Amino acid sequence: MRFSCNLAQSYVGAFRRFSSTSMFVPAHEPALESDRKRLEKFLEDKPNTLVLTGAGISTESGIPDYRSEGVGLYARSNHKPIQHGDFIKSEAVQKRYWARNYVGWPRFSSVAPNVTHYTLARLEREQRISGIVTQNVDKLHTKAGSKSVVELHGSGYTVVCVGKTGNGCNYQIPRHEFQQILDQMNPHMEDKSTMIRPDGDVELPQEYVDNFKIPACPECGGYLKPEIVFFGDNVPMPRIERVVRMILQSDAILVLGSSLTVFSGYRIVLQAKELGIPVAIVNIGSTRGDPAADLKIAARCGELMEKMFIK
Repeated sequence: MRFSCNLAQSYVGAFRRFSSTSMFVPAHEPALESDRKRLEKFLEDKPNTLVLTGAGISTESGIPDYRSEGVGLYARSNHKPIQHGDFIKSEAVQKRYWARNYVGWPRFSSVAPNVTHYTLARLEREQRISGIVTQNVDKLHTKAGSKSVVELHGSGYTVVCVGKTGNGCNYQIPRHEFQQILDQMNPHMEDKSTMIRPDGDVELPQEYVDNFKIPACPECGGYLKPEIVFFGDNVPMPRIERVVRMILQSDAILVLGSSLTVFSGYRIVLQAKELGIPVAIVNIGSTRGDPAADLKIAARCGELMEKMFIK
């Protein structure tokens, strides 16, 4: 199979970037050629395979996850992810979040896809997979060219109004435009960050947070937050219903880079098994779904996926 020049350059770039962004990938054994063949055999004659991806694929692009042993956020700090209820109830929490997100945004938004993202986009074009459900908020699947993508936990690339009680108006603004507003309101903000976090925010000294200014919704005066499902919040029902339809139409489920600790992802595996749909899981460590898997491969996703269905 021949690649276009642009696609080949994308793969080469992804390989080169891995060497400088692998600090968040946990220790692992090399992927075996037999593992790739087992996965290819599992996926043969299953053109409606639904892929579920987690933070473990984006660690290879330099975005940390929460739980990976030794390198995840929990292993590197005592900070916990922001809770939806805390964000809605506390303007101090909102200020802290937006200050950190503001400083981290240039780096987070410039992160590039890696070989797994590009491979999945290719498999979609070849009609080997039917779509992707991702737990990630980084838009890397879209950047890599995938078309049928459901962002289960939303995206960091859109800012929405949540009112003052969690029920906002319909106002929304692209995150890049919101960054320009924050620039104007905080002209002297310096990048004093010490650690990037999975959702794109960073660690900052408290003195840089105290004076940070954030705007209210220009239409109703409510609070603004990224269109991300924070911990403690619920995935919107229309999104869940769309995922259920995708599962019902699937020949197989392939999980890549997710521990399936969060129930919204684990539920997809449970629903598949209830329907008799086979499940394969590729993840460096153990996952919550391993007992239900028809195939489990312990490997780095990028190393396993880079030669998938290439003769």
